[in-house]
Amino acid sequence: MLSKGKIKLIQSLSRKKERDEMSLFVAEGNKIVSDLLPLFRCKLLLASEEFLSAHPRVEAEEVIEVSREEMEKASLMRSPQSALAVFYKKEYEIPKHSLSSNLTLALDTVQDPGNLGTIIRIADWFGIKDILCSMETVDLYNPKVVQSTMGAIGRVHVHYCDLNRVLDEMEDTVPVFGTFLEGTNIYERELPPCGIVVMGNEGNGISPELARRVTDKLFIPSFQTGDSCSESLNVAVATAITCSEFRRRKFSF
Repeated sequence: MLSKGKIKLIQSLSRKKERDEMSLFVAEGNKIVSDLLPLFRCKLLLASEEFLSAHPRVEAEEVIEVSREEMEKASLMRSPQSALAVFYKKEYEIPKHSLSSNLTLALDTVQDPGNLGTIIRIADWFGIKDILCSMETVDLYNPKVVQSTMGAIGRVHVHYCDLNRVLDEMEDTVPVFGTFLEGTNIYERELPPCGIVVMGNEGNGISPELARRVTDKLFIPSFQTGDSCSESLNVAVATAITCSEFRRRKFSF
């Protein structure tokens, strides 16, 4: 039976303070929970009889079979599915030794949870293992971020750090790219297989201080031929285009 205490625990994890204090986060949805169970230590699993029957070897400290009504009481979602899990958070060391030989994303104050989750999913798709985030970037374990990753949160390592300091430490060892409204056309620029790609804040772009550390400014041109055009691209969309263009160069045609 699902107790009020368990419901209170789950509800409290909608807040960053409690997530940080307890080092826990919530994931909801059949696919996300199924994907994350082998990747994170699970403290609590709430699930329907059907979900538990389909996953007979679940490893969790506590498993509670719940009804739809109980799931609705516990869930942080408007339309809960058949599984909700409370996982222990993970923290990773920044692999500075390998940043110079891989493609890495750096996010400067990305604040929308949906954007961060989608960018993590994009990184997963394009084989990018590490994302560096400024301390002002939205919390990785925000429930909306977790949902938006569609399980990619378990495969991509996200590091919160002082981006200026990390880029200073990597100076002269790896090129640093950034997307701007001015710069070299990304479709005309020769792109290496490795580097750090900085993506900026939704409204303000890359901060001036961080922009000074960018060695190569890239520009995604518009193909609109009319008099008016959107001022800019959504940061997640721009990230997808940029990652695709870097990875495309690996193929020979």
